[in-house]
Amino acid sequence: MTAPRAGIFTWLKPLFGAHPRSSFRPHAHRPLDAAVIRIENLKKSYRSVEALKGINLQVGPGELFAYLGPNGSGKTTTIRILTGLARADSGDAYLHDYHIERDTLQAKRQCGLVPQTLNLDHELTVYENLDIHGRLFQMDRRQRRQRIDELLAYVEIDDRRNSPVKTLSGGLKRRVMVARALMHDPRILFLDEPTVGLDPAIRRRIWSLVKRIQQEGATIFLTTHYIEEAEFLAERVAFLHQGSIVAVDSPGNLMAGLGAWALDELTNGEMDTRYFVSREEANAHVEHQQGSFSLRRVNLEDVFIALTGKRVQQ
Repeated sequence: MTAPRAGIFTWLKPLFGAHPRSSFRPHAHRPLDAAVIRIENLKKSYRSVEALKGINLQVGPGELFAYLGPNGSGKTTTIRILTGLARADSGDAYLHDYHIERDTLQAKRQCGLVPQTLNLDHELTVYENLDIHGRLFQMDRRQRRQRIDELLAYVEIDDRRNSPVKTLSGGLKRRVMVARALMHDPRILFLDEPTVGLDPAIRRRIWSLVKRIQQEGATIFLTTHYIEEAEFLAERVAFLHQGSIVAVDSPGNLMAGLGAWALDELTNGEMDTRYFVSREEANAHVEHQQGSFSLRRVNLEDVFIALTGKRVQQ
């Protein structure tokens, strides 16, 4: 048997002694009157680069919250701090009122993590990967077996329980990672770019699974640079740009701030976008202009560009 990768042990090391619940109830005992994720003036630098410049954020119970920004904006750094994989230079972060540095054991019991990198043990079977995770949480054999049966059915890969991970497709591996993150029945699920590199059809199956987990009562913190993913899944989004949060609101409210329709105009090789409240207003503008035009609905990327001058996927 190949040993689990070091990254798994790094995250789980402070968790020995935890007593996980055995049934799938991500909403159990969750307080309804306080933010379950709270970030206060969080700062982090890597040498001369300020990855986080004093961010403040709250995520409510049962919320599906999307954290948007281009590569290098600080998304993964935030998740690493919230899950105890990195230390902030200053500021505070709480999971269910447990301080991530002062109450590390209790804070880590609250959350599951699906990292961007596929860090399953590819030589082991699906069942064995989940079983090792349960052992690290000191779940007894009966608990592990029951929980694995529940989760493999839940993520719809029960028929592959005895398959080596190396034989699975990218989409199936992502589902195994979600199941592993849920193994100890966390209240909060962190998803760091969960659909990166997947084709559109498989991405949508992962979306369906994520929504189902939220509807069961879990709080989900999602990082992504796929704009349509955030629009479809999230109740609120935050835009992160160069280590600072530049906007937080629902997708609908953010888009409504620009308008309902976007008119892309190509003139002399330059693209310019104008925003209009109604389709009629946009059409009236085109009648008096020359050039090539494309009319479409406003999306979240329009909002991000208007705020920062950059695209989310840059």
